[in-house]
Amino acid sequence: MTDVSLRRIAGLALPALAVLAAEPVYLLVDTAVVGHLGRTALASLAIGGGVLAVAAWIGNVLAFGTTSRSARLFGADRRAEAVAEGVQASWIALAAGLVLIVAAQLGAGELARAMAGPGEVADGAATWLRIASLGAPGILLALAGNGWMRGVQDTRRPVRYVLGANLLSAVLCPVLVYPLGMGLAGSAVANVLAQCVSGVLFVRALVAEGVPLAPHPGRLLAQLTLSRDLIIRGLAFQVCFLSAAAVTARFGAAALAAHQIALQLWMFCAFALDALAIAAQSLVGADLGAGRAEEARRTAARITRIGAGCGVALAAFIAVGAWWLPGLFTTDRAVLDQTMVAWPWFVAMELVAGVVFALDGVLIGAGDITYMRNLTIAAALGGFLPAIWLTYALDLGLGGIWAGLTLFIVIRLVTLVARLVSGRWAVVGAVR
Repeated sequence: MTDVSLRRIAGLALPALAVLAAEPVYLLVDTAVVGHLGRTALASLAIGGGVLAVAAWIGNVLAFGTTSRSARLFGADRRAEAVAEGVQASWIALAAGLVLIVAAQLGAGELARAMAGPGEVADGAATWLRIASLGAPGILLALAGNGWMRGVQDTRRPVRYVLGANLLSAVLCPVLVYPLGMGLAGSAVANVLAQCVSGVLFVRALVAEGVPLAPHPGRLLAQLTLSRDLIIRGLAFQVCFLSAAAVTARFGAAALAAHQIALQLWMFCAFALDALAIAAQSLVGADLGAGRAEEARRTAARITRIGAGCGVALAAFIAVGAWWLPGLFTTDRAVLDQTMVAWPWFVAMELVAGVVFALDGVLIGAGDITYMRNLTIAAALGGFLPAIWLTYALDLGLGGIWAGLTLFIVIRLVTLVARLVSGRWAVVGAVR
């Protein structure tokens, strides 16, 4: 067997990059537009957007689990069954999206005040969240659609669907916020429109496949069982990021606004690196589904090397970008000063993040979810959360928050590399 070609990896990773980049690019546009409304509006967006990220997290759980199962079936020459995994994921997505809408309408105010304290920031966050949550089913349906398409290595249609929807939203956002005078609420409306359009396009693609669309109890249960460990893993991530926002809010609106800028840029880099992880999921899953364990190991090693190089390149870009990137989002001197407190940690994280994200993709593609759950919980409970609350107790400010995030990434790096070297993740078969 020969190593997987760079061209094949790029053929999966580059379209995935376009899909993944669309959402953070829109969020960066959104942040830039809202940032010029002032620090209070930007801080409200930080809180509301952080809460709505729960929908994207649930969607990514569905997408990753669906890709893992679909890729193995696709590798075993069972394409119709691979697509059927997308049907069941879409039913789960729709149900979860409706639950999130109800939860946001009932609890947005209390949640925003719990995170930011009473005042204008919490009020703005609650308003934004109530509107933006209406797009939750669209977010989840689109991510479920991405999951099965990645599994069958269909990388072109997701690019068209996601880019088209987000381009619409990026155009509407500044128009709704400023000329139409909707302010922060205009940002939320633009978000909803993009997510609904994207969700409808993915559902239409699924219907066009001609597979049965009814819920299948056995497959639903299998999807939910696989998703259980991914959900627990994702909860650890959400606790970390929501805790970071809540603690940062105690240091003032300028610190919270700066955290929003740095975090959205970090998320943009994370989504870029996730493109390589998605290629790993599809290739490793297909190799293992076809019984090619040794080829899966070589694929994993090559993708890890590529990830290392991508992380270093992003770190260099962020280091140079310190001179001009924050200024795209705000002209508030206090916010810009706070952004520079987080920046060195941001650069340090990118140096190792490429390997971390590549190995995430390898293990998810292999269905090694229990190990990933355990290591993420260990990194959160043993590294990030103690650091974040120590930051609060000692009044270390935004630098302490981002030092904790860096520690979280480093712990994951060590444990993921150990798993790769062990080889215990490479289990063959159409179903793990």
